[in-house]
Amino acid sequence: MNDNKLTRLLDARPVICAEGFLFELERRGYLTAGEFVPEVALEYPQALRNLHVDFQRAGSDIVEAFTYNGHREKMRVIGKEDLLEPLNRAALKIAREVANAKTGNLMAGNISNTNIWDPTDPARQAEVRAMFDEMIGWAVEEGADIIIGETFYYAGEALCALEAAKASGLPVVLTLAPMAGNEMMDGVGIVETCQQLEQAGADVVGLNCFRGPQTMMPWLRKVRAAVSCHVGALPVPYRTTKAEPTFFNLSDHNGCTCPSPHGRTFPTALDPLACNRYEIGAFAREAQAIGVNYLGVCCGASPMHIREMAEAVGRETEASRFSERMENHFMYGQNARLPAHIRALGDGA
Repeated sequence: MNDNKLTRLLDARPVICAEGFLFELERRGYLTAGEFVPEVALEYPQALRNLHVDFQRAGSDIVEAFTYNGHREKMRVIGKEDLLEPLNRAALKIAREVANAKTGNLMAGNISNTNIWDPTDPARQAEVRAMFDEMIGWAVEEGADIIIGETFYYAGEALCALEAAKASGLPVVLTLAPMAGNEMMDGVGIVETCQQLEQAGADVVGLNCFRGPQTMMPWLRKVRAAVSCHVGALPVPYRTTKAEPTFFNLSDHNGCTCPSPHGRTFPTALDPLACNRYEIGAFAREAQAIGVNYLGVCCGASPMHIREMAEAVGRETEASRFSERMENHFMYGQNARLPAHIRALGDGA
């Protein structure tokens, strides 16, 4: 592995990287579900800056520029290709500004799945590589410390992304997002792809998105045993299962009386299927115990999840000042000032 800030930090302790900007900014009213294009960087920069700060306070060591889905193809889909470079540079500048405000934070440039990769079409592959190259070029110019490539479900696209990212000379995190078939969509094994990425020079390999703690952990164990570099684990905070291993097709069996108009729980009706914060903390502790030191939460994450994860691996964060103190709750607490007859209401409340 390269001697760099990222790996030195990972060698010393767990590193937290907050992701999940798409879902959180959609919930806050700054992004369109379905399109999930990060126009917020141009239209509402303060909203994006505030979210970065909230994640930072919660314990994120890496401020990842919100350029996920900010690539040329996505901008063509919504008819705004002319905004591609301004959007990328705005997101990168905001991330750099927030990272600079806290000693030791790293700023990450970001590339991701393009959704147009075709393993049989060299021309389409070249188009994807060109999209990676331009985004990485802007990230370098705007002062990125590392490059994160994420959410790849084709092994070939992941390797293409890594090659482009390595050309920057910066440390590279490369994480996969296998779909329900439990292999990459071009037929390559998940573990085998991680091994290939390590051999090609990735500083961190692993999994992000699509899978919740229950269906990501078994693969993390296999990856951790198969590679010698650092391993990343960034699940979605939803209760995926062996029968439904990704959040794309999760069923709501909780008596939903008003399903989404598009007929799926993903992405706007997943709320009843969410993990609680303690499940995220338990995942972080288990991941750390098997030697996974690059941790985070992806789509669905809130700062609360990041704080829980950071505290689970022994970190005290700025937001820990507001961690729960149930001993002072008016019904469930044990504080001597709480009247006994009010506390007695707890079981019947």
